[in-house]
Amino acid sequence: MTLSPRMPDLAALEILLAVARAGTLSGAGREVGLTQQAVSARLAALESRTGVRLATRTTRGATLTAEGVVVAQWADRLLRLAEEVDTGLAALRSDSRSRLRVSASLTVAEHLLPSWLVALRADAARRGETPVRVVLTATNSDHVIEQVRDGSADLGFIEGVTVPAGLRSRVVARDSLVLVVTPDHDWSSIPVAELAATPLVTRESGSGTREVLTVALRDAGLEQVEPALELSTTAAVRAAVLAGAGPAVLSRLAITDDLAAGRLREVPVAGLSLERELRAIWTGPRTPPAGAVRILLSHVHS
Repeated sequence: MTLSPRMPDLAALEILLAVARAGTLSGAGREVGLTQQAVSARLAALESRTGVRLATRTTRGATLTAEGVVVAQWADRLLRLAEEVDTGLAALRSDSRSRLRVSASLTVAEHLLPSWLVALRADAARRGETPVRVVLTATNSDHVIEQVRDGSADLGFIEGVTVPAGLRSRVVARDSLVLVVTPDHDWSSIPVAELAATPLVTRESGSGTREVLTVALRDAGLEQVEPALELSTTAAVRAAVLAGAGPAVLSRLAITDDLAAGRLREVPVAGLSLERELRAIWTGPRTPPAGAVRILLSHVHS
């Protein structure tokens, strides 16, 4: 809907209501912080713009015309609604600085975000500020992208190999995938073709970890055979490998302690690189939105 150029602005309507309440131009001026002359000029400009005579000036004051009374009633409703919108926008601005909805891939949610958030709270405490309240959803990378796109998440963290179309992104960390087996497994190192031909314990379709492996094998001209077991969390995949279900390709972040303790063993794969970037994603301009999103990303970046 396009408004007529004769539609007055809110400030002009406030002048009209002040005249209606005060009954004089000088009284209206005191109410809105203007001189009598300024009120008279703005009222005249309002009448010129609308093409409607709104008030009658006399030596004793100013009286609204019948048309002016009707316009004042409309103006009162409009200004009340404008005040409601203004209050609501202020609340949204405040909320955008104090509350952050984050959707993160499991690797980021389990192994990186906890330390980022603890450090973020500590930094806020040192500054004497109220810390950002983070509402976290941990899911696979495909779901993270969906939630950022549909607005149910303000910020996402993913672990795939591509930057999602239509979203902004920033690299926040780097990781590598590792082929792991139990200590008694007979593998010491294997060629990439043997990995592709081996049923693995793996994450579900849509996870960044699975995508990275699939793309790396495809770049080598290979396709991974059907998995031995398909699970929805990294923790479940790790537990299945420890229980003897078979080899798996997992984030090094997720199995560092297991490798150090000897519970799992890394198997080098000749001819295969599984390095990857972990990214923050958001909608809108190239610069992250002001408020909680920028606060968290600035902290992570530093």
